[in-house]
This record gives sequence, structure tokens and C-alpha cells, in this order.
Amino acid sequence: MFKKIIILVVFFTFFLTVVGCKKDVLPKPSSYLRLDYPEAEYIGFKGNCPFEFDVNSKAIVKEDKGCGYSITYPKMKATIYLTYKPVSSNINKLLRDAQKLTYEHVIKADDILEQPYINPDKKVFGMFYQVDGNAATNSQFYATDSIKHFVTGSVYFYTKPNFDSIMPAASYIKNDMQRLMETLKWK
Repeated sequence: MFKKIIILVVFFTFFLTVVGCKKDVLPKPSSYLRLDYPEAEYIGFKGNCPFEFDVNSKAIVKEDKGCGYSITYPKMKATIYLTYKPVSSNINKLLRDAQKLTYEHVIKADDILEQPYINPDKKVFGMFYQVDGNAATNSQFYATDSIKHFVTGSVYFYTKPNFDSIMPAASYIKNDMQRLMETLKWK
């Protein structure tokens, strides 16, 4: 009988040890997605088109047909599309088309902020648009010298528009687009 009690105590102790050694299940604390992007370093870009600009060294620039560029950000899954058009007494049409392209997003946009840009020394005049909300593009601009050159630029992400989730990347690329516009020079 004493032997049975000892076996029972050893068995019971072993059972409690196996069952009792599990860690308590605790809910994970709240956390936020952290997106760190490298500090932007800019380099001058001179292609075959009649303009040049500074571009982020982490971006990939590809020349498109018709004198335009695709500036790709692979880690952010986004591309800035630049389009060049020569001005030949059609400046009003080019301006209307650029503004119309921006305001087509008004259906999905919460707000469209306009920031005029004027640099008389470089003869660059334009408008930068920040489109807030779930629009297809978050930033657009046009720049011209009003005589010969007209450039438009817009950024698109390879994902369904959800401004809250792409906001850090959109803000980073918006700064790059503003730098591009501010460093634009005509050849």
C-alpha cells in the first residue's frame, strides 16, 4: 500500500510538472507598423529629353518613348511618370489637360491642395498638387517655361488606393517629386 501511495505521488507530481510548466498565454501588446525609409540622397539626372532634374539615388530611372521617364521605387512599389510635351501655341490646352487630369480624382479625393511654383531664374513655372484620400495618385505636378517646354508628373502605387496604409511611402515620394520639380532645368 505504501508503495502505491509513493507511485501515485510520483505520478501526480510528474503530471503537475508537465501540465504546470507551460507559459501563460498573454495577449500581444498593441503595435504599429514601422516603415523606415533611407534618408533621400539626390543625384543630377541628364537624359535625352530637353530637361534635367535631381532624382533620388535609390530610384530607377527608365526613359520612355515620346520623351518621358518612369522613375521606379521597387521597395515602395511605386512609379513616378514624367511626360514631356513641346509648347507650340498650345499652352492653354496643355494647362487645361494637366489640371483636368488632377481634378478627375476629385471623386475619391478628400482634398486637393495646390502649391504654385515659380522660379524666374530657371524659367520654371508650375503647380504641385497633393491629393489626399483614396485617389489613384497622391501627388501630381506640371512645370513649364510657357514658351517651349511642358512637363507633367504623377505618382502611382501598384496597389489598391488606401491612403492610410501607403501614407508613409506617399509622403516620401511626394518629397522626391517636389525636389524633382524644384531642380528642373531646361536644356
